[in-house]
Amino acid sequence: MASNSMSSSASWTRKENKLFERALATYDQDTPDRWHNVARAVGGKSAEEVRRHYELLIRDVNDIESGRYPHPNYRSNGNNH
Repeated sequence: MASNSMSSSASWTRKENKLFERALATYDQDTPDRWHNVARAVGGKSAEEVRRHYELLIRDVNDIESGRYPHPNYRSNGNNH
């Protein structure tokens, strides 16, 4: 993640982030008790922690889309790795 969210997201493992992504796809903004459901799906996080994590994600995406952070210049070697 970009910006100051790096320190906040450091306590999230790769597995937790993947579970978080899946839970967001399952429980959309119209889902009652969304953050409780997402927290239950992730495990080990409170509803408040997952809500904060989501807000940081949205802020980072908005910063990237607004051009505040340049897109990385990946070099392609012809392999799809």
